[in-house]
Amino acid sequence: MLADGYALRPLSIDDAGPLADAAERNRDHLRPWEPARPESFFTEEGQREVVEGRLRQVELGLFDSWVLWHGTDVVGAATLQNIVRGAMLGADVGYWVDHAHLRRGLAVASLEHLVQRGHDLGLHRLGASTMVANLPSQSVLQRCGFEEIGRIPSFLYLDGDWRDSILFNLVLHDGPPRS
Repeated sequence: MLADGYALRPLSIDDAGPLADAAERNRDHLRPWEPARPESFFTEEGQREVVEGRLRQVELGLFDSWVLWHGTDVVGAATLQNIVRGAMLGADVGYWVDHAHLRRGLAVASLEHLVQRGHDLGLHRLGASTMVANLPSQSVLQRCGFEEIGRIPSFLYLDGDWRDSILFNLVLHDGPPRS
């Protein structure tokens, strides 16, 4: 459950401006955990391109994207990404919270929302990866029932180097796929 004054809403093209503001505010906070970003990423025009691309993926059923709001400010996001149907029925989770809104249970609430969305979409499993040094994110995953399943060396190129990642998994159900 989100703290008072916060709301998760589906991603919209109208979110580009507030997302650009959030990206700029959180540039240093998120830098260690994200790929290098061009300067255009931190502009409304750049975010409009990102949002348009993401919304195309939502239409194709490959993404489920949510934006975390506090009043008129974007203060985070939560996504199911790389959604796979067929025998796997899985997706990867992603989330972030604005540096000024940490330690309010927002990451846990956002991830719990994604777990519910996974159930709603009939998915069997959710996966996640974190850099080895991202202990807060690992704690969020574990609090939401994800289990650590291994480590991949040199998995992602982040913050100027290839980084090892820890993988997590959550099985949502053991029943057959829904038709």
